Amino acid sequence: MNKIAVLTSGGDAPGMNAAIRAVVRRGIFKGLDVYGVKNGYDGLMTGNFIPMDLGSVGDILHRGGTILYSARSERFKTADGQQQALAQLMEVGIDGLVVIGGDGSFKGAGKLTAQGFPTIGIPGTIDNDIAGTDYTIGFDTAVNTAVEAIDKIRDTASSHERTYVIEVMGRDAGDIALWAGMCAGAESIIIPEANYEINDMIDRIKQGHERGKLHSIIVVAEGVCKGTDIGNMIEEKTGFDTRVAVLGHFQRGGSPTAYDRMMSSQMGAKAVDLLVEGKKGVMVGVKNGQLIYTPFEEAAKDRHTIDMSIYHLARSLSI
Repeated sequence: MNKIAVLTSGGDAPGMNAAIRAVVRRGIFKGLDVYGVKNGYDGLMTGNFIPMDLGSVGDILHRGGTILYSARSERFKTADGQQQALAQLMEVGIDGLVVIGGDGSFKGAGKLTAQGFPTIGIPGTIDNDIAGTDYTIGFDTAVNTAVEAIDKIRDTASSHERTYVIEVMGRDAGDIALWAGMCAGAESIIIPEANYEINDMIDRIKQGHERGKLHSIIVVAEGVCKGTDIGNMIEEKTGFDTRVAVLGHFQRGGSPTAYDRMMSSQMGAKAVDLLVEGKKGVMVGVKNGQLIYTPFEEAAKDRHTIDMSIYHLARSLSI
């Protein structure tokens, strides 16, 4: 192992830059030449490689987004696209690749490994929806961003005696909605993993109003339904002044939290160590606070599960 490369793929997540920094500096510490691949798998197919030194990753630990840029590539899913990427890797003399991204990115990395090229994955997605790890890069920052926004919205909700529906990210996973709703004291949390009854939610809002609450906060994951639909139903059934706030991509940006910086740094360094040790086709992860690695195929066949005890706790505390 003499030369390695690193790329980011899929949606950006706070902490990706910290992971890039760790890969580059750990690689150099191990005596490797390190290259960055710009624009994800598209860049891999076109040979958009840049040599990276210590200075190229200076002053990026605190920055959101990814300095290597990111893109989703349909062409890379084809056999021709993968062969083109392998040819580019061979031409530059790259011996191993670190892929920072989500499950779709790991499927691509797995295709390269299946053809003999060593790849290691680092889970980077704010949704925290990858099986095989308790945590993905960017989740902590996204939750903190959502909580800060909800706290500010609560001030306005209280001042005007309104009900607010907050729509957060989470296409197939409700982790952001659950954690943000729990930490911001939402009256109801709507997530893909739990059935919700509109009448139950309405009853909780009415009960709060009857005991003198000036406002209610409902947090909904975007994968369940639109916040505007929930808001319209609440207003129709209660007559209460109801507003909707969609946090959207606001949650994906911003400076990563200390925890995201720590986990990104550890995962990035671990990915390099695994390549040097001769491992391939695995994803770095965290289980019970310890760094582990899981084969891509094992992570792919399992489904991400949410901690439903937090959901039930949130319900019991929001009565």
